[in-house]
Amino acid sequence: MACNMILVMLLNRYYSFLCQNATFMENEAVWAIDIGGTYTKLGLVTRNGAILKSSKFSTGAGAPFEEFLKKLENESKRLLTAANIRQKIIAVGVGAPNANANTGHIEHAANLRWGDQVPLKESLTRMFDLPVTIANDANASALGELQFGKGRGMENFIVLTLGTGLGSGIISNGQLLVGAHGMAGELGHVNVDPGPSARFCNCGLKGCLETYVSVTGMRRTIFELIAEMTDDSALRSISFEAMTGEIISKAALDGDPIALKAFKMTAETLGVQLADTAAHLDPEAFILLGGLSKAGSILLEPTIAAMEQNLFAAYKNRIKVMISNTSGTSTILGPAALAFG
Repeated sequence: MACNMILVMLLNRYYSFLCQNATFMENEAVWAIDIGGTYTKLGLVTRNGAILKSSKFSTGAGAPFEEFLKKLENESKRLLTAANIRQKIIAVGVGAPNANANTGHIEHAANLRWGDQVPLKESLTRMFDLPVTIANDANASALGELQFGKGRGMENFIVLTLGTGLGSGIISNGQLLVGAHGMAGELGHVNVDPGPSARFCNCGLKGCLETYVSVTGMRRTIFELIAEMTDDSALRSISFEAMTGEIISKAALDGDPIALKAFKMTAETLGVQLADTAAHLDPEAFILLGGLSKAGSILLEPTIAAMEQNLFAAYKNRIKVMISNTSGTSTILGPAALAFG
């Protein structure tokens, strides 16, 4: 009887702790910011991953950094007024291309025209008057997948963001791999075409994976196919700048022949590179997200086929390739995970 009473008492204390902890989690929120080459997503997120309010705006990658800061400040004020939240905001988490957690700067970002060393952390600390944590956008996405998404329960996986560029974040033994200089995981800038006709990359190199596997890379592929193919295509009437990943994905899902051909070519290039990356890191899975991932199996199936064809025998049929279940403004969950630490 005494043992039963002690057990009941311990269970009651544990239940009380869970309730208090849940309340604690619900009473705190962070600013989560995902800076992309085309759009920036912004939101208020609780510790358990609930998005209280979110929005997105044009990044203005070709305009000065100061203009971006003004837009971000105005949008955060508008969002805070509209949110009417009860939670205490305790920190800011930011994912951005080439953001270096060690220096607090965005460094040599290929798709942002803000300079080689952009003082992101310092600028946002002044703006929000809160602790700010920054990371490469794909690294932040990897943390988001680990805490809230497809990576839960896994200890070794790689996230690839297929947006304006190609970013990647590596989770190894349950931890984010950052490297000696805070810049690990730049798979978008491995060389996949050493030939003289290789595409120029905004980073200054030629033949980078990003120039073939990204929204920008697929635009180039589509415009080459438009010149080569005679098939009718809805993509013929869309300008280069207006052609988003979502538009390309929708066209493919609708059976557009040029979009389908472009996805096949892109997926084959991606699959070969995943096989190479597997040889270095032996991951449990690759998780794809971003505009091009909206095509679902049209991207996934040929990517898996190309990967399996090129995998070292020890890895065959053992590595998963999947599409993230986060989409749209849910990509701010990565920066939120970063802010909560």
